[in-house]
Amino acid sequence: MSSERKSILCPNCRKLISSDEPSCPYCGLLRPGLHNTAGIIRNIFFAFNPVMTIIYINIAFYILALFLNPQGIFSGGSPFNFLSPSGQSLFLLGATGTVPVFEFHRFWTLISASFLHGGILHIAFNMMALYQLGPFILQIFGFHRFLSIYILSGIAGFAASLLFGVAFTIGASASICGLIGAFLYYGKSRGGYYGQAIYKQAVGWIIGLIVFGIIVSGINNWAHGGGLLSGIFFAFLMGYNEKKQETAGHKLLAYACILITAGILIWSVVYSLIYVIAPSMLS
Repeated sequence: MSSERKSILCPNCRKLISSDEPSCPYCGLLRPGLHNTAGIIRNIFFAFNPVMTIIYINIAFYILALFLNPQGIFSGGSPFNFLSPSGQSLFLLGATGTVPVFEFHRFWTLISASFLHGGILHIAFNMMALYQLGPFILQIFGFHRFLSIYILSGIAGFAASLLFGVAFTIGASASICGLIGAFLYYGKSRGGYYGQAIYKQAVGWIIGLIVFGIIVSGINNWAHGGGLLSGIFFAFLMGYNEKKQETAGHKLLAYACILITAGILIWSVVYSLIYVIAPSMLS
């Protein structure tokens, strides 16, 4: 008796095929069944809107950073320092910059720093910006390209700030600037009345970022600029839904970003808790 063959939709071309096909007979996608399984995993981990999932992760890391060193919560000075995690907490959880990267060889912090914030106003401003802009980029570029642009722009932004000697830095703003860059590219590429309106709005945001970075001290303008330019580049490289549907390559890149980021964030949490609760285990 022959075993029953399960049919699936090819994740790339959406044609009905057998799940055990070595490659899609229509578009040539290798191991389409594996891609389908990855899609199921994606649905499990992102049962909520991915924008909200990122926001929840940022909030969780902010709370954990406060928990790791409660004595530093009510530091005085600027309103931006209110409810601020200590520098030690941020370092343990993965702040980046020339000190963590070059002196302590913590290169993985180029990813983790995007999920850390230095105060209640810092995280509030960034998460409000992500809440407003994220769903639009998600709709335009799709799930996989949205995540890749967000994560890779954060890496590129912090890498740029390394080149210009920023010693210690955190925040989701490099990634958010990447989304603004993608927004800018989409408006310019699409054209027409709608595209021009989007382009002008993006330019207005960029001008606001520049002015804010000049007026307020302590802003990592290099990370903002690097994130913005990389967002434009990745949007150009990967395209958007109206011109190009997401491909298998886009999906594989997104899954790689998700897995690497998740691994780094889990490692940073475990390491930080061990350091605080049982430091002898690390000696």
